Amino acid sequence: MPLPRPTRVKNKTSAPKQITAEQILREAKEQHEAEISQPKQKINDASELADYRLRRRKEFEEVVGRVGRTVPTAWVKYAHWEESQKDLDRARSVWERALEVDHRNHTLWLKYAETEMKNKSINHARNVWDRAVTLLPRVDQLWYKYSHMEEMLGKVAGARQIFERWMSWQPDEQAWLSYIKFELRHKEVALARGIFERFVECHPKVSAWVKFAKFEMKNGEVAKARDVYEKAVARLAAYDDEEAEQLFVAFAEFEERCCKDIERARCIYKIALDHIPKERAEELYNKFVAFEKQYGDKAGIEEALVGKRRLQYEDEVRKKPSNYDAWFDYIRLEEEEMGASGNKCSGGSGRRALRAIANLPPAEEKRYWKRYIYLWIKYALFEELDAGDVERTRDVYRECLRLIPHRKFSFAKVWLLAAQFEIRQLNLQGARQILGNAIGKAGPKDKIFKKYIDIELQLGNIDRSRKLYERYLDCSPDNCYAWLGYAELERCLSETERARAIFELAVAQPALDTPELLWKSFIDFEISEGECDRARQLYERLLGRSKHFKVWVSYANFESEKGASGANSDEQKKLCLQNARRIFERAVSHFRTSAPELKEERAMLLQEWHQMESNFGELGDASIVQAKLPKKLKRRRQIPSEDGLTTRYEEYIDHVFPEETEQAPNLKIVQAAYRWKKTKLSNCDDSS
Repeated sequence: MPLPRPTRVKNKTSAPKQITAEQILREAKEQHEAEISQPKQKINDASELADYRLRRRKEFEEVVGRVGRTVPTAWVKYAHWEESQKDLDRARSVWERALEVDHRNHTLWLKYAETEMKNKSINHARNVWDRAVTLLPRVDQLWYKYSHMEEMLGKVAGARQIFERWMSWQPDEQAWLSYIKFELRHKEVALARGIFERFVECHPKVSAWVKFAKFEMKNGEVAKARDVYEKAVARLAAYDDEEAEQLFVAFAEFEERCCKDIERARCIYKIALDHIPKERAEELYNKFVAFEKQYGDKAGIEEALVGKRRLQYEDEVRKKPSNYDAWFDYIRLEEEEMGASGNKCSGGSGRRALRAIANLPPAEEKRYWKRYIYLWIKYALFEELDAGDVERTRDVYRECLRLIPHRKFSFAKVWLLAAQFEIRQLNLQGARQILGNAIGKAGPKDKIFKKYIDIELQLGNIDRSRKLYERYLDCSPDNCYAWLGYAELERCLSETERARAIFELAVAQPALDTPELLWKSFIDFEISEGECDRARQLYERLLGRSKHFKVWVSYANFESEKGASGANSDEQKKLCLQNARRIFERAVSHFRTSAPELKEERAMLLQEWHQMESNFGELGDASIVQAKLPKKLKRRRQIPSEDGLTTRYEEYIDHVFPEETEQAPNLKIVQAAYRWKKTKLSNCDDSS
């Protein structure tokens, strides 16, 4: 039900006497308390009664004069009080004054009319209702009450006239249904049918038409119900209603269940599938499948749906030929139809793919070509696997590689699929030629080199694999994967010196993409070969390049693990422990002198040292490291803001080492003050 429009305020100047909301609430509270605390007054004669009424009227007048427009309940209380005093004329006067103040408040009209009805003043109530619906015709509650009063009085014609006035304003659906129910209560079926006809003209929705048809069915008028559905279909087809699917389903169920006409229901479903868009026909499809499972065969459904979907795809690809997703769906539809028919060599999917690949992407950018290339791949797989045409498959790969603008970008997947196809045809020379052209045209792509080398290794061509690795490294000397793969190949062949030489060449490169991986693999290689001295030399060389925290830890763990696992006697374990301890001391000295700002790395290094000493058990001495461990302090620092005006701070954990404590004698005082403050705050919390 729409709310009444607020009254437009023409004079927006402030009133001479201002009243605040706080004052209104305070006066109301005082008045309420006064009424409660005031003792009941006994009225003995007519003069006292007149005085009481005069005093109460003055009170009501003061209230409505002050808050009459903002608080309509004040008028309601005033009118009800006059009514309780058996003075109906004064009560009417109060209601009329209230409506003059705010005639758009439908609550006042409702209360006014109910007062007249309670006092059996029917003509007055009818007058009030008539004025109310004239001024507020969009408030449905007023019409409901008005018509209900006339119906309760037995004035059927008057109630019908009120409904007709109401329907002239074209109200919502519920109002029309109320009018129809009114006529049905009085056994006026013909009049109700006429109202339904006007209702569907005013609200041409699916729900309205379905209710109209159900009304006819309830009254046993099957032919009229069918006529209603046919009119609804014709009307909504012109309007292209989004709820047309529900109408077709209801029409088909009507023919199926009520009329037992299966063929007519099937025709309705087929017409619906031809007119309803695909994205809104899911429920309709499910209903149709369930219908055919019960009354027909599935082949007819599938044929109809395939034809419909084919027309939709044709329309989509005709409007936008570069919509490769639509082409994929179209091809998938043809493949499903071929699989259902059992004829995989009909060529339908191939013809669709041939039409699809004729539409080049709009620009020579790789993002536009990705889906397009998959169409070529799908076409080639169809020719090879379904059609079994080897020469045509080879031509497809050749034409696809010709169209790709290799000077801007390439697709390693196409090169590899073409080479794998030649291998399946036992044409090894052709596969090598394709992969060689790929390296020359597509550039040093990792996928191509990896697959080419893997093929040669599977064939046992070691020399070709070495040449490919050398060519790979010539094209990408910074590729650590290539160096590691080459070295691993020589290691698997037990060519230790060649593998070591490859590692040496790799670490000598000026730039590498992942040098840490290469150094780790080189060190692990020497360790696996039992060359601990060489591994130690590599660690020293690595420290000459990078004194990262992880390098020191790895170096120390290497020395300690020798003692923990490889040493047999306590003397050897002590020697390994001393070597690891010496490395940790060098690392701590480096971070203390050369990188004092890296406090966190230094702290983690000491933690690793402490853990190592603990792992050695009785041979280790954790107290050596315990004295070097830092203390953690929570501090604040200023963060520069983006605008440069506000000041922000963040908390961080600072590590204070023992030598810093000795250099800053006041630090102990600050720490003591911090502990005192923390203790004081905790005591205050306990006391509270």
